[in-house]
Parts: sequence; C-alpha cells; structure tokens
Amino acid sequence: MMSGTVVDSSSPTAAVPGDISGQMLDVDEDEDFEVFSKDATFTDGSSLNASMQTSPGSMVNQYKFEEEDEQPDMKDIFVTVDNPESHVTAIETFITYRVLTKTTRSEFDSSEYEVRRRYQDFFWLKSKLEEAHPTLIVHPLPEKFVMKGMVERFNNDFIETRKRALHKFLNRIAEHPILSCSEDFKIFLTAQAWELASHKKQGPGFLSRMGDTVRAVAATVRGVKNRPEEFSAIQDYVEEFSQKMTSLDKITQRIIREKKEYLEELKECGPIYTLWSGSEEELVEPLKQMAGCLDRCCRETEEQVQQLSNSLLPILHEYVLCSETLKAVLRRRDNIQAEFEAKNEALATKKTDTEAMKEEIDKLEDKLEFANNTLKGDWSRWQKSMRADLRAAFTCAAEKNVEHYEKCLAVWESFLLSQRTEANEGGEGDDS
Repeated sequence: MMSGTVVDSSSPTAAVPGDISGQMLDVDEDEDFEVFSKDATFTDGSSLNASMQTSPGSMVNQYKFEEEDEQPDMKDIFVTVDNPESHVTAIETFITYRVLTKTTRSEFDSSEYEVRRRYQDFFWLKSKLEEAHPTLIVHPLPEKFVMKGMVERFNNDFIETRKRALHKFLNRIAEHPILSCSEDFKIFLTAQAWELASHKKQGPGFLSRMGDTVRAVAATVRGVKNRPEEFSAIQDYVEEFSQKMTSLDKITQRIIREKKEYLEELKECGPIYTLWSGSEEELVEPLKQMAGCLDRCCRETEEQVQQLSNSLLPILHEYVLCSETLKAVLRRRDNIQAEFEAKNEALATKKTDTEAMKEEIDKLEDKLEFANNTLKGDWSRWQKSMRADLRAAFTCAAEKNVEHYEKCLAVWESFLLSQRTEANEGGEGDDS
C-alpha cells in the first residue's frame, strides 16, 4: 500500500535533477520500495545537543583510527543480510530480510544471532548513529524513491539489489572502529522485533527533534566565519567528487539503456536471416551461420549489460549517495562551529551572567574540537575505502568488457574461417 508522502524538493538531500523530477514515485519510509538512499533526516544537525565528553585530551585518545583496526584478521563481528521474505497485511505489503551475526565480542551475550528486519529498521539505525555521531561518516542506505519504469515493485532484481545494499550498509558499520561499538547497533543485530520496537519508542520526541532542526537552520543561516582551511579543502573536494560521480552515474545509466535497446534490435535480426535462408538456396549455410553468430552475440551482450547493471552502476550510484552523506556531515560540523562563534559574539556584548556564558562556551569549544578530530580521522578512512571500492569496480568492468569483445570477436572470426574454407573447397572442386 503506497502512502502519500511528499518529498520536499527544497531540501538539499531531496533534490532531484530537473529532467526526471516528474517521474518520481513518492513512498513512505515504511515501504520496502527503495534501491539506494540520499536520505539525511539528521543531516543538518538534529543531534547537536547530544552529550559528549568535554575533555579534549580524552576525546582525541578515544577516537584513534589505527591502521590495525582495518586489518581483516582483526575483524570480530561478521554480518550477513539474506533470505528476503514478502509480508502482506491488511494495510501494507513489505519485505523483511534475515540478518545473521557472528561475533567474538565480550559485550554480546551469544556468539551468533538471527533476526529479521525491514527497511524502516535499517533507517532507524542510520538515524540513531548520525544522531550520536554527527561528524562520523555513516554509509548511505538504499533510496526511498525509484523512477517510474525503472523497476517493478518487489521484482527479484530489485529485491536482490536492495539486499546487497543493506548487506554492505551493515558491514561498513561492523568494520568501523567507533560505529560498531554503538549500543544501537548491538540492539539492531540482537533484539527480537518486539524488543526493537520498544527500544525505538524511547528516542527523542517530535518537539525535541523540531527544536534541534530549528537550531541547525539558525546555525546554517548565521554561517561560519573562520572555517579551518583543511575543512574548506575537504568541502571543495566533495563538491567536485559529487559532480564527477553524478555525471558518471548518469552516463552509465544511459549506456546501459542504449545497450538494452541495441540488444532488442539485435534479437530481431537473427530470425530474419533464418527466414531468408528458406528462399535462397545458394546462401542457405552462410545465412544460417549469420543467424547463429547473432544469437551468440546476443547472449554475450546480455551478460555485458547484466554486469554493468549489477556491478558497475551500483557502485557509482552508491558513491553519488556517499557524496550527499559527506555534504551533510560537513554541514553538521559547520553548525557546531557556527553555534560556538555565535556564543562568543554574544559574550562580547553581554553584561550579565558572563561566568555561565563562559562555561557554555568552553563546552562548545570542546564539542567543536571533538567534531573536528572525529571528522578528520573518518575522512582519511573513507577515502581509503572509496579508492579501493572504485579501483576494484573499474578493474572488474575492464576485465568483463575485454572478455565480452573477445568472445564476440571469436564468434565472427569463426564465421569468416568457415566461409574461407567453403570458398577454398569450392575452388578445388572447380579445378578438378
């Protein structure tokens, strides 16, 4: 059952390119009808008042991003998302996924867990992680919207794509030295459905979230006067990275669409050669061989389109969404600094209660340093992961393309060889 949720086009995270904005389906977050997600419900600082340590020294010591944390043999929590199931109720239809967890961590009561989760549960986890860690980079979720005609609701390809995206989302959290230690992540992996539902109700109320949003908007309007150069450089990088990934994503989608159109026309070509062979006695064999070559090329092209659709395009689109996540993280960092600068300005003009104001400013300064240190550490970690992902995707695409063209070349070379052989045999027969 599709809800009437309206996507706010004025929101930076809900922006849709003009050429496809009229093709979007609006769906509720409860609907299991998404492929990837630009959602950033907490992207503008809704958790800026979350409690944090106030000692800069302890903050820096706690948020160490050591290289050994990223070594595969140090990983102590493994998560698998599989076995999607469709559920039909009187008011909605949705998909749940099995989440299997194996861990050696002492804070878990058991070494293995199995639970079922739907999309809104993953969305809740992402929101809680962003709320608790506003300047850490949380991997993007599958989107809440799809374009008309791109996928059919709940078809196998759609569900498989979504399953892989959710699997990657959880494993990126599991590999993170800070996010993987979150109590909310542990509850997500271990709690039964009714326990998770009870825990979700304990979150901040609507009015509290609205207050946080208002403060975040106010900070954005004030702007940042003295942003450190390193964060300005990161912001410039993210803007350029976003433009490039968006362009590659659109071009790859267009290539896939055109290849599918070419494939449909290629499929129509083979039968024509077969029909023609029935009325052309002298060309029966060459015509039938042409039909066979085209049929084999169709199969190879189908594999190429599938590889582009299932391997290259998802990773490109994933990093389009990652760029939106990075922009949101940078906005949250700027909001913290803007609040700190505003309090300093207020202190300069305030004539009473300056001691209380100074204490508040000291806490904001600690909060800002905490945010800067966590973002710098996570930025390096994200870049390393991103480069490894894209390098692997490009290498795989190159190998598959070479394989495709080699197979097609072999098909046509075999045809040429057969024709030359027949021509030589025909010439020898005339000589005799």
